[in-house]
This record gives sequence, C-alpha cells and structure tokens, in this order.
Amino acid sequence: MKKIVFASRNRGKIEEIRTLLAESGVALKSLDDYPDLPDILEDGKSFLENALKKARAISELTRETVLADDSGLEVAALDGAPGIYSARYAGDSADDGMNISKLLSKLEGVPPEDREAAFRCILVLYRPDGRYDVFDGMWEGRIAEAPAGKGGFGYDPVFYLPERGVTAAELPAGVKNRISHRAMAAEKLKVWLQKGTHENGA
Repeated sequence: MKKIVFASRNRGKIEEIRTLLAESGVALKSLDDYPDLPDILEDGKSFLENALKKARAISELTRETVLADDSGLEVAALDGAPGIYSARYAGDSADDGMNISKLLSKLEGVPPEDREAAFRCILVLYRPDGRYDVFDGMWEGRIAEAPAGKGGFGYDPVFYLPERGVTAAELPAGVKNRISHRAMAAEKLKVWLQKGTHENGA
C-alpha cells in the first residue's frame, strides 16, 4: 500500500480526500500525524502556486510523497473573489460563518441570475525526488441569498446548485463526493494512481 501525506489539518478536507481515495490502495496520513511540522505560509498568486509550495515544503520535511490541495470559491460578480483568499476572506482568524457573512454582504442586492460562482480545486502530488503532478476540478453553481443546510464546510451552505435545487450543504455526503470540485480532481488523481504512472512527473 502506498503512503501519501495529505498536507492539511482541515478535518473536512481530510475526510473528503480519505473517502475519495478509499478504493485506490493509498494509506493516507495528514498533518495531524505530524504535529511538529510548521504551518506553511500560503503566499502564492494562484491555487497552483499555493498547493505546490505546501506539497514541496512538507515533502522536503518528511521525505514522503505529499498531496496538497488549494481550493476556493470564485464569484463572477466579485471579479473572482474571494479566490485564493477564500479561507481568510473575513480576516486571518475568520471562521466559516464570518466568511459567509462577508460574502453575502458583498452580494447584497445582486439578483440570483448574476450570482454565478464556481469552486475550484488544485491537487498537487509531490514526490521526494522533486517530480510532481497536478490534478484539477471545477464545480459551478450560484451564491444563495441565505445559508441552508448543515453538511459540508466552508461556503457549502451558500453554494446553490440550480439543477438540484439545494445548496452543497444540503447534499448527502455521498452525492457531494461524486460531483464536487475536489471529487473531480481526486478522481483524476485516483485514475493516475491506479495506472501506476510515475514517469510523468514534472
């Protein structure tokens, strides 16, 4: 069984990735298993820069194969914000509720048809020899006018899916794990792992 360290302490992300990779034969560790490792400053200008920086730094510290994710919400009416700042949109110590409140205040008065948004996910799989591969996913929807649902995490309560008539937080976990941005990226990674294609690293 191949061991991969997922460079995150976000319990929601860890459980999603663990579930998504459950059938791939991977023993998934997380930063919870390495409590002495430092937090990596995410100061890149894109999801890819941030994910690659985290993956490289943790791999160099652990000498293990590392999977790092950077993901966020892009809202068309806000010129792509909050984007790479999604987790700290309302400040460095903001929680999910604070971020959602700021987002809804920024969109106050914007009609439903102009509230298009997309979740984006970049996964970087980085090996100790410096090679890496990138897997991406995108999930389109709209921003609801008020939160609904208790599932998921982050912006899920306000990420509305018109074709389903629910927010991401109202979806059963099994459904979300088939159709989300992270699910799309993880599916590409799973296919790569199953093929055992290790020669394509950058």
